[in-house]
Amino acid sequence: MERHDNLRLRPPRHRVDRRAIGWWTLQSTLFALPLPLTFGILWATIPPTREFFMWATLISLVPGLLYMAVMPAWRYRVHRWETTDEAVYAASGWLWQQWRVAPLSRVQTVDTLRGPLQQMFGLSGVTVATASSSGAVKIKGIDHQVAQDLVEFLAARVESVPEDAT
Repeated sequence: MERHDNLRLRPPRHRVDRRAIGWWTLQSTLFALPLPLTFGILWATIPPTREFFMWATLISLVPGLLYMAVMPAWRYRVHRWETTDEAVYAASGWLWQQWRVAPLSRVQTVDTLRGPLQQMFGLSGVTVATASSSGAVKIKGIDHQVAQDLVEFLAARVESVPEDAT
């Protein structure tokens, strides 16, 4: 049985790509603005309900604007990743933050994901899945070429690491 005594949960070294701030800002805009925009249209078009929809617009707009202003930069400060010859490390989140480590001897699959918004920003995500029930290590918001290189490195490295029987 292989021991992982040298693996410890620690902040990974590499930041995600700076373009992730723009990606997260666009995501937050698409999440936060539809409701206040709807209320604003109703405010402008239905005179008897203008006061109600004015307040509804403001009440829904303020938290959305705060979310759009704070979340992307905060996530950028938290999200980090790193790979070594023994493990993959990732830190993610903004309000609920998590640090994860996956020993390469336990890696089962390495996948990439590029949604339409990520593609607009030239970004990708990498998911490193293990047999563990605690979930996969996810690295989101890295340059597409860096993600491809990372997947190739991990695939080659995982093949050369003996499997962990536990």
